[in-house]
Amino acid sequence: MSLFANKAFSAAGYAASRPSYPASLFKTVLNYHNAQNSNGTLLDLGCGHGLISRALSPKFGKTIATDPSLGMVTQAKSMTTDSKIEIRKAQAEDLSFLSDESVDLVVSGQAAHWFDYDKAWPEIARVTKPGGSMAFWGYKDNVLLGHRKANVIFDKFSYGEQDVAPGIESMAPHWEQPGRSMVRRLLADVVPPAEQWEKVQRILYDVDAEATEVDIADALMVQETTLGGFESYVRTASSYIGWKEAHPERRSRADGGEGDIVDMLMDEIVASEPAWKEMGENWRDAKVKTVWGSYIVMAKRR
Repeated sequence: MSLFANKAFSAAGYAASRPSYPASLFKTVLNYHNAQNSNGTLLDLGCGHGLISRALSPKFGKTIATDPSLGMVTQAKSMTTDSKIEIRKAQAEDLSFLSDESVDLVVSGQAAHWFDYDKAWPEIARVTKPGGSMAFWGYKDNVLLGHRKANVIFDKFSYGEQDVAPGIESMAPHWEQPGRSMVRRLLADVVPPAEQWEKVQRILYDVDAEATEVDIADALMVQETTLGGFESYVRTASSYIGWKEAHPERRSRADGGEGDIVDMLMDEIVASEPAWKEMGENWRDAKVKTVWGSYIVMAKRR
């Protein structure tokens, strides 16, 4: 998870630009867990800025939020006032600070693709009580509803094998692997070991960037935003952070440069819609609706 240790990464920017999770997602996880009281212990792996821990803490007697990034831990602490939440720097692969069978529910939002499962599964199983639960969820690339041309452009800049402009490579080589591929496959590669886990459930919603029409009836994550919000979100991607580090000469316009790859991306996206282009310098105010391909994977400890 080298992205979060990169000097170009901003934990505050990540917290401000990443989407939140709907109440329906938390309800799905809690219903599956079927907790009978609020005295249990929640473990949040890869907690980031603490969003999930803060949302679920009222349902538990104690919440332990962990993240391997010191920057994320610091950000989480700055945003969390709930005294029931313990925030600490730790990895899913080493939970030695927890005793055996001490956790009722283990969750991970948009972080499970980072785990080394040869080490993480034994640790997660060790600390989870018999009858306890695990729930991992996350999202892959989003699409702008009703804007197929913009989505195709975004896909080209994110995953295209060809240069997006003469001498300008796409962000594709800078995704951290195998994590990104795991997310794009909606965590299909992550299978709870049958000897420790049972009653596995998967809730999936996929979306095609090139689709003319997108059905969002079963979508887990839909958000009203602006083109400016979409731009800020793209700048939190690990591929962009990697691209930026590889091309320090290509400074963003906001930093006084001639433009980096996200500036170029947004130029093409704005040009793809006459209404956006007509807004001139105010294009960031254009309102859009976006939906993410997403997943929830849940299982019960034997």
